[in-house]
Order: sequence, then structure tokens, then C-alpha cells
Amino acid sequence: MTASVTVTEENQSRIVRARTAGFCMGVGLALRKLDAVTREGHAPLFTLGPIIHNPQVLEKYESMGVTQQDNPDAIPASATVVIRAHGVPRLIEAGLAERQIAIIDATCPKVKKAQLLIADQAAAGRRLLLFGEEDHPEVKGLVSYASAGAHVFDSIEALESLLDNELDAGADYFLAAQTTQDRVEFEAIVALLRSRLDPDLPVFETICDATRQRQDEALSIAREVDAMVVVGGYTSGNTRRLVDVAKGRGIPCQHVETADELDMDALADKRRIGLTAGASTPKEIIDAVEERLRTL
Repeated sequence: MTASVTVTEENQSRIVRARTAGFCMGVGLALRKLDAVTREGHAPLFTLGPIIHNPQVLEKYESMGVTQQDNPDAIPASATVVIRAHGVPRLIEAGLAERQIAIIDATCPKVKKAQLLIADQAAAGRRLLLFGEEDHPEVKGLVSYASAGAHVFDSIEALESLLDNELDAGADYFLAAQTTQDRVEFEAIVALLRSRLDPDLPVFETICDATRQRQDEALSIAREVDAMVVVGGYTSGNTRRLVDVAKGRGIPCQHVETADELDMDALADKRRIGLTAGASTPKEIIDAVEERLRTL
């Protein structure tokens, strides 16, 4: 994918901004659903957990009367609740429905597809091997559909430990991934599992296209610049992965949520600076960071 290049007038230093920086389809869809419910005047209105992983977006909706609630039992029966883009465990969603709480499902379609795929495989008796962060809300939701059992690992090293100590060579497994995981590491995981566990192991490509495109473009830009800036929430998994991609190229990388957090002194001597952002980062924040970088 080709990166767009912005050249500052002051000193011809280049800012290379990723075309893919900013909202992905799933985030945009979730926020449009929340906006629609807000306009319709539903009250009280809750999101179950943060609708997306961006604190500035969450503050905006809080000012509009949207309450974030992490405990589903604390949501009153009279409420409307919007399911976050990451999805929720199936029993939690079923519990809300049993209490006749109005549910607006803003789960990303890519996550929903992964949930249903896992449920289908589990129904056939296969156990899930999931490449992801165990405590991440998306992963908790995905695992809830693995009724035949699941193992979650976040690195090749953790997988090797599973292979040595926990996995049953006689069981049927299948492999999937958190939708925002690193695709290069996922490919290495596939190779390891097929060499050590099962050459015919079913593998499902659940890393979404938007994640792949962002990582590919970040890698391409990192090859051309002296430093990178990645904009997005500190709790955003896909944003952290972009930071890892840049650092993997051996160049300095700053992860910031807003322009005010930039360390301008550290960037002052850089000839070219790459700029990208996570899938939950609003365009206006990315624009503000680029404008601050222009002052170099």
C-alpha cells in the first residue's frame, strides 16, 4: 500500500502519513450505532465496557449522557445497552436479554464472524487454540464460544510451553486469532503448530483485513523514515501492535494519545517522520498530531 507524503514548507522535512490511519469499519459502525441511539433519546443509555479503546471518544459520549458500565448486573432493567465493538461473552449477553434489557449490538462484524466460526468448530468437538491477549475483552468473548475448551497464548514462547506441557496429542484442535493480532507472528505460529502438533491443523484467518493493511503500511513506512509516531489509546491492542511493528524495524517510535504528549525534542533532528494511528483514533486527533509535527 502506498503511503501519502506531506512536505512541510518550513524546512522540507517530510511527514509520511499512513493512508490507513484512523477508524476502521468496525469502529465506525459501532459509533454510528451509538450516535443513532443517542439521537433517539434512549435513557438511561449504557455501554457495556468502553465502546472502543480511545479515552477522548469515551469522554465525548460521557458528556452526552452515555454511561459506561463494566458490571452487567449494575445495568437497570429499564436501560438500553450498547454492546461494545469488541463484543461480550455470550452468557453475559444472554443474561441481559433474560432481564429484558434493550440491547443494541455494536460488535464489529469481523469479531462476530470469528465468534460464530469458533462456535461451529466447538460444536464439532474441536478445541480452540487462540492467539491473543487473555485479558482482552474481545478474547474473553471469543473464548466464550469455545464450548469444547480453549487455550489462549500471546506469543510463540507461550505456545511452546503449551505444546510441551498441556496440549493433548490425541485431541482435535483448531487455530484462530484475536482480530487485531500481528499477522507475521501468526504465520510463524501456524508453521510451528503444523510441524509439532498436526500437519493438517485447521487454521482460520480471523485477523481482520484492516489490521493487516495497517500493519503492512506501518512496516512499509518504517523502512523509509528515521522515527515513527503512532497515535491511539494506550489500552488499544491494535495500536500497540503498530508500535511493535515500528520498533521491530529498529527505529525510535513514540506512542501518544494526543499532540500534547509528543516529545518534540526527540524528533527535532529526524529527517523523515512516519505517522500512523490505531483503528480507534479519530481523524481530528491524527490531524492535530500532524500539525504539531509540521512545526519541526
